[in-house]
Amino acid sequence: MKKIVLTSLALGTLALGSAALAQTSAQDLPKTQLKVVGGLSNLTAYQNTEQPFWTKTIPELSGGQVTADIKGFNDMGLKGPEIMRLIGQGVIPFGTATLAYFASDNSINEAIDLAGLAPDIAVAKKLTEAFTPAYEQFYEKNNVKVLGFSTYPAQVLFCNGNFNGLADLKGKKVRTSSRTQAEFVQALGGNSVTIPFGEVVPALQNGVVDCAITGSMSGYSAKWYEVSTNLYKMPINWNQQIHAANLSAWKKLDPKVQEFLASNIKVMTNQIWDAAARETQEGYDCNTGAAACSQPVKGKMKLVEPTEADRELLKKVMSETVVPKWAERSSADTVAAFNASLSPILGFEAKK
Repeated sequence: MKKIVLTSLALGTLALGSAALAQTSAQDLPKTQLKVVGGLSNLTAYQNTEQPFWTKTIPELSGGQVTADIKGFNDMGLKGPEIMRLIGQGVIPFGTATLAYFASDNSINEAIDLAGLAPDIAVAKKLTEAFTPAYEQFYEKNNVKVLGFSTYPAQVLFCNGNFNGLADLKGKKVRTSSRTQAEFVQALGGNSVTIPFGEVVPALQNGVVDCAITGSMSGYSAKWYEVSTNLYKMPINWNQQIHAANLSAWKKLDPKVQEFLASNIKVMTNQIWDAAARETQEGYDCNTGAAACSQPVKGKMKLVEPTEADRELLKKVMSETVVPKWAERSSADTVAAFNASLSPILGFEAKK
């Protein structure tokens, strides 16, 4: 039932945000059929917003003139890291993927989501919007049209044993899922361990790892609350998604269709940001058994609130270790783009 309610809310807001555009231009739109490769189909960003956006909202707002078929990339046998290359090659006309998947291709893909960079979703969105022109310029050179960015809920720490703040990561084995998370944990004296998501529960249960990082609600859905005791209420990072199209395919679309899609995709991505904020809090509530949790099963984890000392340590690790390490593996142009767009928000610069 909850999924249906969320979907209805998302569709309702999308319709409200684009009603004027639909009324004035739908009759002028040429018949257009699109093929879309969406995000992970088992996650709510796809189920509640992205899939209904393409299969219901876009056809309704266009009066049936613009229609689309969409499948999650995992349902197509894709792993994720190849998606942007396939978009650039024209194999995928429209697609969605997580920027962290392409960190090894080019460090620019890490710029807005370095561990510790955004302590809340408002800052994460502000950083993303500020750096968007740099991504547009970069991906245009790779035959990709950037259409927008969205995010997953906060990536947070689930821990066992003594854990009252960041300093307690020292000496602990921590499951991480990206290079920047690993560098963050190591900077705090912890040991980064790479384990597939599906193997984390037994790893926590058997002491193979002391802590693990994932989305607050993803951890709840996987029942990590049964095998860990402390949930740390500080986002480590966010895992932003990029929504994009093959540039050549985009240019072939009628300008009216381009305008129609660009305007409505902006509404869709805003909906995903809003949902990520709600789900982050719901993850905190449901893993710890708070009354606000709307799920039938409630965990009994302890919610660890970050202290002022934690926030100062976070800034120190980010500015002295995480960002400098990223700058070392980045081009001078990427570091310059970081400093021009993100440094005014962060209050410090990256140095090569």
